[in-house]
Amino acid sequence: QVQLVESGGGWVKPGGSLRLSCAASGRTFSTYAVGWFRQAPGKEREFVAAIEGGGSSAFYSTHYADSVRGRFTIFRDNAKNTVYLQMEKLKSEDTAVYYCGASSTLGSNWYGPSRDIEKTYDYWGQGTQVTVSS
Repeated sequence: QVQLVESGGGWVKPGGSLRLSCAASGRTFSTYAVGWFRQAPGKEREFVAAIEGGGSSAFYSTHYADSVRGRFTIFRDNAKNTVYLQMEKLKSEDTAVYYCGASSTLGSNWYGPSRDIEKTYDYWGQGTQVTVSS
């Protein structure tokens, strides 16, 4: 019942910026927590950022990996059924395929360890490539 499509990836020079989008189908998408993960060649998929769900909430808590905190921002526009990842001061080590995932159950333990674990998320997009090089 939920389909996710990532977009916005591309090539950017070190220090540059890029905004990724995760567009979703489904009337209940606003209630899902959403996480961004990335996978570089030869590396395991790693957590990047997550945002809390909740249909009528005016505030959504966020969580970031240490490697991106202060540089990346996750936010959502429920009217557009879209979650974004704004990336600033990009580094070569940010190069990876970026995936978004949605979870209908994460909200019950948002402040626990599950939010940065891949298997917590029920639905996934196809990924979008981000390349940072000069």
